[in-house]
Amino acid sequence: MTITLAALGAIAIGLAALGAAIGDGLIVSNFLQAVARQPELEGKLRGSMFMGIAFVEGTFFIALAMALLFR
Repeated sequence: MTITLAALGAIAIGLAALGAAIGDGLIVSNFLQAVARQPELEGKLRGSMFMGIAFVEGTFFIALAMALLFR
């Protein structure tokens, strides 16, 4: 049984999407815990949350581009 490059690309995209989803979930859950503890810091924490999500999603898009590039 041989695995084609297209199959490896699909696996890479799936793993990258799984990692991004887990990362987003962890960021948002920790944001909600922090806001529950100190509601007055919500404004400051929200910007950091969006920056963290942007970095996680950026990593996903880089992995997506590499998977498509190497097929």
